[in-house]
Amino acid sequence: MAAEIVAGHGDTTIERVITSGTFSLDGGTWDVDNNVWIIGDDKECVIVDAAHDAAPILDAVGGRTVKAVLCTHAHDDHITAVGEVFDATKAPSYLHPSDRMLWDRVYSVGPDHELSDGDRIEVGEVTIEVIHTPGHSPGAVCLRIPTLGVVLTGDTLFDGGPGATGRSFSSYDTITDSIRTKLFALPAETIVLTGHGDSTTIGEEAARQDEWERPEGA
Repeated sequence: MAAEIVAGHGDTTIERVITSGTFSLDGGTWDVDNNVWIIGDDKECVIVDAAHDAAPILDAVGGRTVKAVLCTHAHDDHITAVGEVFDATKAPSYLHPSDRMLWDRVYSVGPDHELSDGDRIEVGEVTIEVIHTPGHSPGAVCLRIPTLGVVLTGDTLFDGGPGATGRSFSSYDTITDSIRTKLFALPAETIVLTGHGDSTTIGEEAARQDEWERPEGA
């Protein structure tokens, strides 16, 4: 699928590329489509969640310098193209250290840098702010861009509620606390760009939190 521009400020845009593959954990494997986000201008960019297939991601990048590959978490469907992207661009990878045990299931060498709550990453005309939101995985992070009025939530918050918490290293109580204390503190009009599926807003999701149901086994 060709890249789709979903937001912009000046010369800086956010593009979405959808890639397809599988997610495997706890002995199961599922077919999934992932949202890959490319943030930048016509000279430089960062990639958020290099998933499955590097080719369409690199096509969307074009001749731009890739400053970083930012991982919202280290489930295999979100990081399997990081190595190929590095080989093509030499862009360093960033991951919260609490997800290192998941990363190590895919790669024999570690990510290049750690992400921490409160970190700021500059690209184009915008600043990306890192918010540690554990629950879907211990090192899950969300990436807020105030100038664009968006937050990239990976698998922490979706159109319809929290991400999955029925598998290893996840916690329903932790993810709901992360969402309520950190994400619902953002302006209601903030657009939520998710790791899979459609976008939503903070206000829409806050308004229907009473409909959340704890998954069986979570």
